[in-house]
Amino acid sequence: MTGVNTRRTGNQKLTPRGIETFLARHRAGKEDPHAKLGDGDGMYLTVTKAGTPVWRVKYRHAGGESTYSIGPYGKEPPGITLAAARAEREQVRAHLREGRNPLQARDVKRAATTAASGNTFEAVARDWLRKRQKQWSEIHYDKSERAIERDVLPEIGHLPVSEIRPAMVSRIVEAIASRGAIDTAGKVLQHINGVFRLAQARDLCGDNPAIPVREVLPKRPQQKRRPALLKWSELGDVLRRAEAAHLSHAVRLAHRLCAHSAARISNVVQAEWRELDLDGESPQWVIPRSKMKAQDRAHDHKIALGPTIAAELREWRGLLGGKGYVFPSPASGKPGGKHITRESLEKAYRVTLGLEDKHTPHGWRSALSTLARDEGGFDRDVVELALDHIHDNDVVRAYDRGERLEQRIRLMNWWDAQLAQAQRGADVVPLVTKRA
Repeated sequence: MTGVNTRRTGNQKLTPRGIETFLARHRAGKEDPHAKLGDGDGMYLTVTKAGTPVWRVKYRHAGGESTYSIGPYGKEPPGITLAAARAEREQVRAHLREGRNPLQARDVKRAATTAASGNTFEAVARDWLRKRQKQWSEIHYDKSERAIERDVLPEIGHLPVSEIRPAMVSRIVEAIASRGAIDTAGKVLQHINGVFRLAQARDLCGDNPAIPVREVLPKRPQQKRRPALLKWSELGDVLRRAEAAHLSHAVRLAHRLCAHSAARISNVVQAEWRELDLDGESPQWVIPRSKMKAQDRAHDHKIALGPTIAAELREWRGLLGGKGYVFPSPASGKPGGKHITRESLEKAYRVTLGLEDKHTPHGWRSALSTLARDEGGFDRDVVELALDHIHDNDVVRAYDRGERLEQRIRLMNWWDAQLAQAQRGADVVPLVTKRA
């Protein structure tokens, strides 16, 4: 049976008895290891090196010859019987008549079947993101979703999670790192790792292919501290520079709110009028927890607003009408459009004010943290709560339910007054009395 012509068309010639005889000769070593038992129209039965009989079909398409693997032979399912193999060969011939490559057509069908079953990486990743949405801030969720859609899904999104190997994940991570985005590469790998943990929990895959990929991550360069000025005279100079600089009204007041509230820049540029209470006895800014970096708390973050910044915001509200974003982008053309970007504010510090490597919008947080404790005498926990820092102490976390709101109001009023004095160029006298 050696050298059977597998490409001869015509009547089907194999029988179950003939197949069993062929396999028996193989097992006895009486058959050529490369022998093929043909059935016509390119289909044949052969035996692999491991001793497994398999059905294959040779065909020509677009001027080239290819082999289509049907699968292992068996007298009954899950093995592929002679009748089942012939049925699949007819599908191959049908694809060829329609001008399609049978292998490509099969891959498309498998991908569609996998997608419908919810076993693709993209399906599991989407579900994983949905589960994290309630735990993360809106900003963190959006950035994570964009990173996965940009860097991961085009590469492995269509694949079943069980078929993804470490080398595939490595290519994704190394491609991100090659752009110089080492932090992003590490975060994306963390996300991929989380997706596979969810897949494992659902018994969709065995090993987690993201785990060994940590070895390909480049070592992160030692991070420099964000620049921040910590002397009153220097801070006053920044405030005066901003007043004299050519800045849009929205960017100028966003800078003022950054300084007087010590809030994160992302919260400042996204501030909405509905979050501000400027007319009460103690003006405050209540930032929804969904916008905050720390998501381990059930309540929103309150920032007391001192009289200087509260008055400026009331005047600004009178000009804009008090609806939508506090700092609308001039490019949006309407109050209800987009807000200014954090880059517009960061660029104002870096370029317009000439503060690169000296002070950033985030620097006001460092300045408040340092000066309020060293010169204002305020309790460390009060300062940390005012900045909504993530605490590693359960007792400190418990304070962040409003019990120290009075001290925080006193802190922010003090900070507001000190900045106003510094901007005027007045001497700021440190307090020596310890405040609780």
